[in-house]
Amino acid sequence: MSTATAVKNATQVLCGVRDLVDYSGVVALHEGRQIALFYLPHGRDRHSAPEVFGIDNHDPFSKANVIGRGIIGDKNGELVVASPLYKQHFRLADGVCLEDDQVRLDTFEVRLEADRVVIA
Repeated sequence: MSTATAVKNATQVLCGVRDLVDYSGVVALHEGRQIALFYLPHGRDRHSAPEVFGIDNHDPFSKANVIGRGIIGDKNGELVVASPLYKQHFRLADGVCLEDDQVRLDTFEVRLEADRVVIA
């Protein structure tokens, strides 16, 4: 395996699955950034495989690190987190704000591996 391939495929453990809260957020620190992790233990439709989403914890409207305290839900068919301060909705899949599509939170490639949450 080449060095470039090894780096591309490298993962780092963020936390254990038991550190997550069902249908809610927790925050992990990765390389100096706060990442809000949202855990759906039964997937989006509550009948599929568990999913975890990683999104920037910094709310660009309030300038506070609070996204991990937001409430997840469905808005117009989109899986979102609502900021706990000013209530803007950010899509978990890509971080786009539904109220202002010019604003986007960074998203992170996170996944479940056995009993751990890893980031690529």
